[in-house]
Amino acid sequence: MFDVDYELKVLKRIVEIDTDVMKKTGYVECARILREEAEAIGLGVEVYDSKDYAGDGISRPNLVATLDVGADKTLGIVTHYDVVPPGEGWTYPPFKLTVVDDRAYGRGASDDKGAIATALGALKRVSDKSKFNVKLMMSPDEEVGGKFGIGYLVNEVKVQCDEVIILDGGPEAVSIGASGIIRGTIRVKGTQGHAAYPHLYSNPIYGLITFLDKFRRFSEVRAKKISRIPAPPGSPLPYLWGRFSITVLRAGEKENVIPGEAIAKFDLRVLPDEPVEEALTELKAFFLAVKQETQVDAELVDIRGGGNWCIDPEHPMAKAFQKAASKAYGELIPIAGEFGGNDGRYFAPKGIPTISYGPLRRGTNYHGVDEHVYLKDVKCVRDALVYYLTEDF
Repeated sequence: MFDVDYELKVLKRIVEIDTDVMKKTGYVECARILREEAEAIGLGVEVYDSKDYAGDGISRPNLVATLDVGADKTLGIVTHYDVVPPGEGWTYPPFKLTVVDDRAYGRGASDDKGAIATALGALKRVSDKSKFNVKLMMSPDEEVGGKFGIGYLVNEVKVQCDEVIILDGGPEAVSIGASGIIRGTIRVKGTQGHAAYPHLYSNPIYGLITFLDKFRRFSEVRAKKISRIPAPPGSPLPYLWGRFSITVLRAGEKENVIPGEAIAKFDLRVLPDEPVEEALTELKAFFLAVKQETQVDAELVDIRGGGNWCIDPEHPMAKAFQKAASKAYGELIPIAGEFGGNDGRYFAPKGIPTISYGPLRRGTNYHGVDEHVYLKDVKCVRDALVYYLTEDF
């Protein structure tokens, strides 16, 4: 019905390989299969292993499959073959592709092995009819930041592209930017001791509770930050907005011991078009204000982050791919930004026109139980790539 037999064949082979990003044990076998599939459709394949660069002895094959038609411009298509751990409670085996009605289930079926299958399917159909040379990048470790994956290919191998499609997004919109992340820890110190003698010790838990009760207002401050980048379809606001969440609380190990410290960890989402330093300054100023208000001796530590990026919503590449995607789906696909982050952070800051698209439709449970991809999305994302590679828009 959807004419995706080839894509499902590829997807079946790679879903069956456990490429859990935490274990990394299936990377070499998955890379072998991907190389075999890419070479079978006439692509030249180079493998760049970042094992030595990582310095931990773990093999991380990064594949660059090239379609060279002698064109003036090269399009990079970026994917990843690592997946998050499957967890428990699946209806279908996570490492076996199971097709039920119009969906294919399995860990990575949408994020991001389904995208790899659509890309290979598109290049198989396009062959030498492409307007672009194409470099299809298939890397590991995206789910832990991509430093030894796409980051390695861009910063160490120096893979060159004129335009880039991050094939790790949803089909509902052509994304022209992604949010960055600032993470950190709020720490309150106390004095550890026996819980039978609370009058002798300072319990940091109470201090942290007092501090967080006031600091939670920072989420309201961030919500007032509005981007010029449209929000994805179905969002409660028309444009992306700032977000802040307390995500981890940790204190103590045993009931009869007053802990020596209590910590909270947070996640701050930086708008695609917001300077990271500006968001950091705002965070630190609010932290100091709450510290003064509560008189709690809190510390702000282990701050790290960045990774936001965007291009102009009117950029010719964005408009052209929008037309290709709209033709594939038979309806107007809007241009928007991403709530989360992606590997575009390695390309857009270098001035390379970058967009994000893919089969990761909202509600397909990527990162959750019973992850799946719609067969229609496999077909339409593949066709959008074919149209973009072969037609003038």
